[in-house]
Amino acid sequence: MTWEQNLIEDEAGVEQVVKGARRVAVLGIKTEQQSGQPAFYVPDYLAREGVEVVPVPVYYPDVTHILGKPVFRRLEDVPGELDLVDVFRRPQDIDAHVEDLIAKKPKAVWFQSGIRNDAAAEKLAKAGIQVVQDRCLMVDHRRYGAR
Repeated sequence: MTWEQNLIEDEAGVEQVVKGARRVAVLGIKTEQQSGQPAFYVPDYLAREGVEVVPVPVYYPDVTHILGKPVFRRLEDVPGELDLVDVFRRPQDIDAHVEDLIAKKPKAVWFQSGIRNDAAAEKLAKAGIQVVQDRCLMVDHRRYGAR
């Protein structure tokens, strides 16, 4: 398998990533006070659908819990394996997280709608991590993840 095959752009590949996403870290998650923003309501939706959501906020240094779960400041501090990391960061801010993502080695990384960073995606794919770019996990979970 070549690293290019880890760049998921076809519907069958997206469906496979969604169906395998049982434990999802959300990098850049917002707090309940920002409930109208996708970086809160997408993980809130996932949690209500039975996905184990692990909050990894970038801001909010005083916050200890989001969605009733303890927060982690770095992905590599999250205990156990992750099926997916859902990324809510601007494209230019993703590079700062690539090493942490590679160190944690989730099965897949998902850049939300409007987020594309081909250089970061290539580094992740070469490290054996599947990457989905510029798609909404909530929309695709509704399409493919219904149990």
